[in-house]
Amino acid sequence: MYPFLLVTHLLAAIAFIGTLFFEVVIWHRARQQLADVSQVTADQAIAVRSRKVLHGVVLLLYGAGIGLAWQYRGALGQPLASSFGLLLSLKILLALSIIGHYLLLAYWLTHACLTTTRASWIRRSILGHMVLIVILAKAMFYWHG
Repeated sequence: MYPFLLVTHLLAAIAFIGTLFFEVVIWHRARQQLADVSQVTADQAIAVRSRKVLHGVVLLLYGAGIGLAWQYRGALGQPLASSFGLLLSLKILLALSIIGHYLLLAYWLTHACLTTTRASWIRRSILGHMVLIVILAKAMFYWHG
């Protein structure tokens, strides 16, 4: 079961990070070349499609992540006993923070107070969290102490 969870988790992470990378690094600059009306239309179309795709991706990502974390429940029970347990715990905290970001985003959407600045900030913050998670994921297996 572990290899299946690992591959699922990795593929979902690639899809999630790739989507955010596109939105933050590529689309943010490319949209400036469009007329204002076109920007709004394209932003809305991308946002609707991203939400539809990312819901499933996030379920796979977090579901597989929980399954993987279960395999290391001993290390998580004593996170300060090893660098592996500490790094895994930090990775999980960042993943929980991303959930917090999405809850904040949902609040802003339901209360009609999501501005362009807030949307840009939240995407950049989530992408930053994801990059740190990837670094921690690699470090867990190489930094021993």
